[in-house]
Amino acid sequence: MNPHPAQRFTAPSAIQHGVPLKELMGRRLVKLVGESLSDCVPEFDGKRFQSRATRGLRELELKDRALNIAHAMAEQLPSDFDELTPLLIKSLGPPLKATEDNGLAPMFYFPHAQLIATYGVSCFETGMLANYELTQRFTAEFSIRPFLIEHRKKCLKTLTRWIRDSNPHVRRLVSEGTRPRLPWAMRLREFQDDPNLSLPLLEKLKDDPELYVRRSVANHLGDIAKDHPDVAFDVCRKWLDEIKDSDNPTQLRNRRWIVRHALRHPAKKGEPKAVALRKAAADPRKRKS
Repeated sequence: MNPHPAQRFTAPSAIQHGVPLKELMGRRLVKLVGESLSDCVPEFDGKRFQSRATRGLRELELKDRALNIAHAMAEQLPSDFDELTPLLIKSLGPPLKATEDNGLAPMFYFPHAQLIATYGVSCFETGMLANYELTQRFTAEFSIRPFLIEHRKKCLKTLTRWIRDSNPHVRRLVSEGTRPRLPWAMRLREFQDDPNLSLPLLEKLKDDPELYVRRSVANHLGDIAKDHPDVAFDVCRKWLDEIKDSDNPTQLRNRRWIVRHALRHPAKKGEPKAVALRKAAADPRKRKS
């Protein structure tokens, strides 16, 4: 069996100096996306798609290039997202096996994320299903945000279920997708104003077995610290208090790491509470006497 087009998309392991990230959204990616759709969408015209998707691409930046490709995808897919979703999912390649060192190749699916964010919000259930599948291959931290804005209560209910998912990419999405200040993404103003919307999710993920997930929890708490420092400090103090009598070395190490990582920026600015909490979270064996 031939490799899926996504598996034939080659990309560097990291951003290269002097090479704009937008160059990934070029003709090679467009051709491969077209092949993946042609394989599962009847009467999909690959040449027409390539012509439409690359039109004016050179003048566009990264997000707009992905959106331009997404619009070209949508032109030959059902207008009803409930009908579009199974075709889109069928077109996807295999899920990621690792949580680290995947390089930039998963950017193949950036147009898919733009497609879901732009066309899927009106169909909550299938839109969220598309996000669920996408995040296992790329990330849905960008495409889920319109759902959190338009369907906040339903979306949070779904994310609460996903906390128990066996796939770490799905669990990470629960934290990363709700980050109020996620870089490159639209702000979640309601979450920024009220950290209690996402804190219950972080509470249930703080001891996740995967560093990949715990790092997201720490970064999310760091976002909260920028707008509600005392809330973040209280949470960190609570999380440290909970492990005072713990005899689980893994839990001790992981909790301390989360607190230190979450508060690194306010501590660098000299915020006394952040400095004190990071000191309290230091490994006792590494503290200076």
